[in-house]
Amino acid sequence: MNKQPLSYRMRPQSIDEVLGQQHLVGKGGIIRRMVDAKRLSSMILYGPPGIGKTSIASAIAGSTKYKFRTLNAVTDTKKDMQIVAEEGKMSGSVILLLDEIHRLDKAKQDFLLPHLEKGTIILIGATTSNPFHAINPAIRSRTRIFELEPLDTEDIKTAVFRALEDKERGLGEYNIEIEDDAVEHFVTSAHGDVRSALNALELAALSTETNDDEIIKITLQDALDCMQKSAFLHDKDGDMHFDVMSGLQKSIRGSDVDASLHYLARLIEAGDLVTIARRLLVISYEDVSLANPNIASRTLDAIISAERLGFPEARIPLSQAVIELALSPKSNTAISSIDNALSDVRKGRGGAVPRHLRDGHYKGAKELGNAVGYKFPHNYPNHVVAQQYLPDTLINQRYYKDDGISKYEQSLNETYHNLKKMNKDSDYGRKK
Repeated sequence: MNKQPLSYRMRPQSIDEVLGQQHLVGKGGIIRRMVDAKRLSSMILYGPPGIGKTSIASAIAGSTKYKFRTLNAVTDTKKDMQIVAEEGKMSGSVILLLDEIHRLDKAKQDFLLPHLEKGTIILIGATTSNPFHAINPAIRSRTRIFELEPLDTEDIKTAVFRALEDKERGLGEYNIEIEDDAVEHFVTSAHGDVRSALNALELAALSTETNDDEIIKITLQDALDCMQKSAFLHDKDGDMHFDVMSGLQKSIRGSDVDASLHYLARLIEAGDLVTIARRLLVISYEDVSLANPNIASRTLDAIISAERLGFPEARIPLSQAVIELALSPKSNTAISSIDNALSDVRKGRGGAVPRHLRDGHYKGAKELGNAVGYKFPHNYPNHVVAQQYLPDTLINQRYYKDDGISKYEQSLNETYHNLKKMNKDSDYGRKK
């Protein structure tokens, strides 16, 4: 009996057996075209675990008849790479699948570069990290970068039935009967990770006793036992983590409460309370802000409650916060206004603070003319008085964004324009 895992045995042996990734290996796909033309170039494949990075490399080798070697950027040594390079020199070229390429150290990288240039090694790097963030530019510049898409449920189902029917590499030699619900659980609980589905299927097949008719019957309970907790794909340090956070904020910003709850659920399933708390508080100020000025304090209350409760109960106040944030009117006045001001400051457009606003709480300030002529607003009707506040170089500059639609923000806008008019009509305004 072959002791290699089912997922390993069922790796595609040609490009036609690859599941999904039709944008790369389907008709007209760039990898398909390279294979058909037998003109391969080094590449980096990136995406979540279990979606076919190694499978595509194996399929390329199977379809082109190149020698195929697999190394890991962390655990394998420079000497291991030298052995592969020697094979490449003798045969003309060898395909090297280098797993975890984002963790390649400088010594190994320096060894590989000339072999990539000469073509003695055709590198296929595999990584779950965005190569534009994680991989050295020297390697990136010598490779094509391809992003793999998550496999859908039909792809996983195809893999499961292939494994059940294949007598040479799969489980076809066994007399297996499997309930439809069990198949569905293997497929849906894998969350796009075909490796997880196949290995759980094999465990179920090999750990279930045969009946009197020598039939292995795999039930839903068997599938539940073997899959255990759903293999939800979420790496707290990887791209998917940041994509889900981005999806959450953009869905709330777009007022799609169902999408917002979906992305919240993914973060909850990953157990990432710290990220959820920080992101919701940011959203309350960045995207809702003055359109619903009480939302920030209510969001903070929900976060504090969630932190005290912990999961699973924490999901309830977090859900409440997300629903309210998504369905609230939206305003980006706060972030737009401060960013407008920061833009001037970063361009060096500062200017001196007007003398009447400068600090006067020290001996000699008056002799310098500092704080002289300052009008204390609380000594005037309605606690407001016209006087210059911006530096001379920015005296007509406007940073506040006044296009809010909520009643509260409209009242702020009215106050803003009334104050601007008061200043303009004052002696100070007429002198400008």
